[in-house]
Amino acid sequence: MYPEELVQPMRADLANFGFEELHTSEAVNAVLAKSGTTLVVVNSVCGCAAANARPAAKMSLDNAKKPSNAVTVFAGVDKEAVNTAREHMVPFPPSSPCMALFKDGELVHILERHHIEGRSADMIAENLKDAFNEYC
Repeated sequence: MYPEELVQPMRADLANFGFEELHTSEAVNAVLAKSGTTLVVVNSVCGCAAANARPAAKMSLDNAKKPSNAVTVFAGVDKEAVNTAREHMVPFPPSSPCMALFKDGELVHILERHHIEGRSADMIAENLKDAFNEYC
């Protein structure tokens, strides 16, 4: 478990941009039960989250089509929420950071850590925008 003072700026990076922070299993299940599309960002303290994942998640929302909901859970902090989000991402193994798009509660697109590491924020954002254009 990471200390809150360490992760607060990383949380704020997405929350201040409009991503809803989810801290419980119930909150994750409730948002994924909604009709429409939901982008779930599993945030983390790793360098690729700061350099690529968080900026890409924010950039991706600058698109004509975008998800109905944009939410985030924090790996190593929101354990219950992260575990529940990951249950919805099966058969993909746990990965942080990662980003998953759900439509009507069903997983339709995922970017695992290995899709994020070594790629620019622009490339990752374009990947997400393509998914939004298809599913949103």
